[in-house]
Amino acid sequence: MKTDIQIAQEALLDPITKIAESIEIDAEDLELYGKYKAKISDTYLQKISSNKNGKLILVTAINPTPAGEGKTTTSVGLGQAFGKLGKKAMIALREPSLGPCFGVKGGAAGGGYAQVVPMEDLNLHFTGDFHAITSANNLLAAILDNHIQQGNELEIDTRQIVWKRCMDMNDRSLRNIVVGLGTKADGFVREDHFTITVASEIMAVLCLSEDLKDLKDRLGKMIVAYNFQGKPVTASDLNAVGAMAALLKDALKPNLIQTLEHTPAIVHGGPFANIAHGCNSVIATKAALKMTDYVITEAGFGADLGAEKFFNIKCRISGLKPDAVVLVATIRALKYNGGIAKSELNHENLNALANGIGNLEKHIENIQKFGVPVVVTLNTFSSDTKEEILFVKKFCEDRHCEFALSEVWEKGGQGGIELAKKVIETLENKMSNFQLLYQDNLSIQEKIRKVSKEIYGADEITLSSTAKRQIEKLEDLGFGSFPVCMAKTQYSLSDNPELLGRPSHFNIHVREAYVAAGAGFIVVLTGSIMTMPGLPKTPAAVRIDVDDNGTITGLF
Repeated sequence: MKTDIQIAQEALLDPITKIAESIEIDAEDLELYGKYKAKISDTYLQKISSNKNGKLILVTAINPTPAGEGKTTTSVGLGQAFGKLGKKAMIALREPSLGPCFGVKGGAAGGGYAQVVPMEDLNLHFTGDFHAITSANNLLAAILDNHIQQGNELEIDTRQIVWKRCMDMNDRSLRNIVVGLGTKADGFVREDHFTITVASEIMAVLCLSEDLKDLKDRLGKMIVAYNFQGKPVTASDLNAVGAMAALLKDALKPNLIQTLEHTPAIVHGGPFANIAHGCNSVIATKAALKMTDYVITEAGFGADLGAEKFFNIKCRISGLKPDAVVLVATIRALKYNGGIAKSELNHENLNALANGIGNLEKHIENIQKFGVPVVVTLNTFSSDTKEEILFVKKFCEDRHCEFALSEVWEKGGQGGIELAKKVIETLENKMSNFQLLYQDNLSIQEKIRKVSKEIYGADEITLSSTAKRQIEKLEDLGFGSFPVCMAKTQYSLSDNPELLGRPSHFNIHVREAYVAAGAGFIVVLTGSIMTMPGLPKTPAAVRIDVDDNGTITGLF
């Protein structure tokens, strides 16, 4: 059986100019990055701004397991299936982070015969967007430390610096560091920290900005520290906005590539879903809606994280309204949630399926809370049995949501036709009555409680003394109207990654809260979640190589 990278490397790609022509983008409106990648110009985005919007389809999933779910694979395959049906469709995805690519998860280009390509480029440096974000983040950190070194006119309290440096790699040793060691000329000695680039506020800012003007406004509002009077110090106070915007001006433009079947795909931005808001850029999604009749986008990890934040953060801030949701599951993952070891998942086990399907049930209920029609799709494996499939189908239909099988990993777009037809039928027959889970005027604590109880199924929230003080201060500073961005483990509906299925009788433990004032949300850290991941004992990086001809192997 061919690997994902072998399938991608054997594919015959169309020039990106030909892909652009299929959605009526002239060559003059592209900024080419070689033959198969391009950025879409600001001029073109302005040209299409008055076009009618297409339908917006969100793809999300149950909580991820080692058994695999295939959310991105489903997104890509669904877009290809729309093409097989003669529909004008586009996929709008996030850019992968290098951290997971070299860590555990691998890349994020889909899989099998449902991939976006060039796969290696996308998973590695792509068009340099993440490098631009990293550079802008660390420029701000350098300007901040230099300001303190040069006299500290803003009276910054070095004990209350909240801006962190970043890099797009998993490196636990950088979580807590000391800077300024050496002589007096080397700066003030202080504790510092790194986050992964996809957790940087600049990533969130770029993905939530409407245009360059909005980007600069949001950059200026980012809080870097507090002064001796306890007042916020912003990037604007440090006069850092112009230089950061100069680094980010090209990164703000959406990237155009293609699938294995030449369906156009916009891939732009990539905030983590467990420690950030997990959605591609507002600019990319809105542009895709103006270009095609159907836009398939996704939100990271399970629906408790990605979809919740897509609705409560991205849609709230941008005004986007989804028309339907595709919820991806696998029988293997449901049995894993039912307590079966990974080595036993290939055997039929209806009891384990019944025990684990509560995870799917909770995600169905959650999406229905937002008033959006749900289509459940099973990403199929050869080990799935007819009885297991029928069990899941009846379970879904009993809960008033549509059901379809997906075979896109094996068959590409052809394997997604059943799903595509079910989605089209849903769009035509069921109206989306999208609504937010909570309103802006709720207190920060009540918003945390609302998400924890209604989405996760918690009994209550438990706030550390530190979190209580921080929330009180944030409300005193006028940030109480912001939505909350819950940083939580992706592996469970709870904040304990060991609690699988549909856990009950648990509390969500909030240890810290801080404002991302430029992005416009409150970040709430729960459990033991880290904003700088570490590598596993055997990272994916050790399997990646490049031969003498420049062909990459081991990337997945």
